[in-house]
Amino acid sequence: MIRKFIICTLLALCGFTGVHAQKFALLDMDYILKNIPAYERANEQLAQVSKKWQAEVEAIQTEAQTMYKDYQKEVVFLSQEQKKARQDAIMEKEREASELKKKYFGPEGELFKKRTALMSPIQEEIYNAVSEIADLRGYQLVLDRASDSGIIFGSPKVDISSEVLSRLGYSN
Repeated sequence: MIRKFIICTLLALCGFTGVHAQKFALLDMDYILKNIPAYERANEQLAQVSKKWQAEVEAIQTEAQTMYKDYQKEVVFLSQEQKKARQDAIMEKEREASELKKKYFGPEGELFKKRTALMSPIQEEIYNAVSEIADLRGYQLVLDRASDSGIIFGSPKVDISSEVLSRLGYSN
């Protein structure tokens, strides 16, 4: 009995000495990004380019729709070969619109590449500032309160968002 008590006590002491207090911090990435002018400019550029490319795609789609409406009006007067030629032309125009849409807006499309080119330097700068603060303060973990991480409450005392902005050269 005494032996079990001593063993349990030793195990408990070993367990407690192995546990260190974990330091963590929160930041609000939305807040940080809204206070970085380069981020807002990048978003504006992306919106303009996206709007331009969307107009190009829609113009081709409209052209295909017009071709189809014209075809429907004239179908009774066309020979089989003419029908086939018109159908092929309409399908080609629709394929052209689809390919252009994929080129611009697909998973590896031009918009994705442009977003990556514009946002990566900003994200890297933020990451470096957060990393420096975490190293300086001894944080093992920094969570983004703006993401869907399930944080119910975060004390403002552990929010380093303003400090990150200051380190980046932006004051609020």
